Amino acid sequence: MSSAAQPAVECESRARESRDDLIEFDLPAAREATRPPEERGLGRDDVRLLVADRATQRIEHRLFVHLPQLLERGDVLVVNTSATLPASLEARTAAGAPAELHLSTRHPDSPRERPDGRWIVELRHAPSLGRAASTPWLDAAAGTVVRLPADGTARLLAPAADSGLAGATTRLWIADLDLPSPVLRYLARHGRPIRYAYVDRDRPIAAYQTIFARNPGSAEMPSAARPFSPELVTRLVTWGIVFAPVTLHAGVASPEAHEPPTAEWYDVPAESAQLVNLARRHGRRVIAVGTTAVRALETATDASLCTHPGNGWTRLLITPEHGVRSVDGLITGWHEPHASHLAVLEAVAGRPLLEASYRAALEAGYLWHEFGDSHLVLR
Repeated sequence: MSSAAQPAVECESRARESRDDLIEFDLPAAREATRPPEERGLGRDDVRLLVADRATQRIEHRLFVHLPQLLERGDVLVVNTSATLPASLEARTAAGAPAELHLSTRHPDSPRERPDGRWIVELRHAPSLGRAASTPWLDAAAGTVVRLPADGTARLLAPAADSGLAGATTRLWIADLDLPSPVLRYLARHGRPIRYAYVDRDRPIAAYQTIFARNPGSAEMPSAARPFSPELVTRLVTWGIVFAPVTLHAGVASPEAHEPPTAEWYDVPAESAQLVNLARRHGRRVIAVGTTAVRALETATDASLCTHPGNGWTRLLITPEHGVRSVDGLITGWHEPHASHLAVLEAVAGRPLLEASYRAALEAGYLWHEFGDSHLVLR
């Protein structure tokens, strides 16, 4: 957290709920969004929006384009400006086995002389006959060298779990990259967006960018903001909604294993911290767009509910036990069973409303994942 002087804001503490287990539900394949809404004859902001109010326990079915009607003048929307990288690379092991290498996030302790050289990565088996997408490669070993396009290589050094940067499996590795050009330039030429089995085919990187994307760094799209269109943002600004940009570079989301997130780089600018503090001071709501924005804000907000400018690496894990102190609401997508994102949602919504929301979304045929429908939780 920055050492800058704290804004003069009166802050009040709030009681928190705690719970260890995540909600349970079955996700039918028919509820998985296999392609973007634009390919389904819709605009980005035409996806469905389930609105859940914690104070009243009321659930309402709307469209995302109705968002201006659901917010109040002076509300602050905190948006993530991280841009999605084409972070998936075709690869081959030294033995010649086809693979994929997913770059998750730059290693916090990457050597000063090679700041782009050390990354947290995920090695995966390449798609094959009968498998539309890659699958985790869970039996790799330290010292494994993976060959990449244009004579690039990645050497697996140690499981990320050994350094406390990831969960308990060896799915994620610390790796040294040896590339013919800087990482961002190399990925732009040789990489493609990370795609999981529920998406029907590869798509260009533009399909995985939000309109707020400015700072390249996320392995996977901060997808809660995908439904925002320029026209909708204009309507929101005209209505008196304030936008506060932050950055958090999201790592891989681990849909197969559901580990907690790795250490991720964040930045809360002074101007955005001030907007959040002023909103709280004047009784306005602070609504995060995505769990990534929540993680950045929670990292920068102290126990007295004052948000400070700052940047660096956050290892904060938001759970119902931790609670949230920085936001009054959350716009998010629909997450898989056992996904770590559900712990963040429960911290915001509370257990009863979260369970009711997911039941209602399943019954009403909402679509899941990055190309699916949306969920607005108000506290």
